Order: sequence, then structure tokens, then C-alpha cells
Amino acid sequence: MKKLALLFLIACGPKQPTTPVTNDTGPVKDTRTELERRRDAACETLGPRITSCAIEDAKADLAAGKTTKEQFDKDTASGVVKKNTDEFIDQCRGHAYSSRQVRVLEVCQKEESECDPLLACLDNLNKQ
Repeated sequence: MKKLALLFLIACGPKQPTTPVTNDTGPVKDTRTELERRRDAACETLGPRITSCAIEDAKADLAAGKTTKEQFDKDTASGVVKKNTDEFIDQCRGHAYSSRQVRVLEVCQKEESECDPLLACLDNLNKQ
């Protein structure tokens, strides 16, 4: 019984003051190169645009009777759309593009407002 009382006193006794945690590491530094930062910025703006183009294509297929309303709804559900956009961005950021290819990403997303010309412009990524 004495052991139980001793454990109770230890468990319920005064708490030791906690030492405040100081974060002396400073702000997080971006270690990406300038080319990587440009690539990532272009990928982030292209992701939603590419997804929007895919949705336009799906709408055209629906209107042409090439797909069903159920399939369209399934393919364009908000979770699927966001997932596809995020996957595009992740894959785009994962590439070690040359400076020419990064420039293609930047120019295409800036200059082309329609889907077909945008996709045609992006075909230049793999041209020498």
C-alpha cells in the first residue's frame, strides 16, 4: 500500500517546469537553384491549366457521345481533378529540365491561352 501511495504522490506531485524551446535555426532557406525555382513556378501554373484542358476534352467527348455522363462525372470528380493536377505538378517538378526546356514551360504558359496551342507549344519540350 505504501508503494501505491508513493507512486500516487510521484504521479500527482508538482510538475517540473518545462524549458521553453527556442528555434534558433532561423527561417528555412530555399536551396533550389534559380533554374529549379523557375521550373517549379512554371509547373505550378501549368498543372491547373493542363487539368482544365483535360476537362474540356472530356466535355467534348461527352457532347459527342464518346463517353457517358456517369463516366464524365467519375472522371471529373473534384478529388480526381485535384489529384491529377497534383500528380502533374509533382512529375513536372521531378524532371531535370534544361534551361531551354524551362524556358519552353515559361513561354507556353505565358503566351498560349487556348488548350490546343498550349499543348502544341509544350511539344517543344522534347525537341532538340
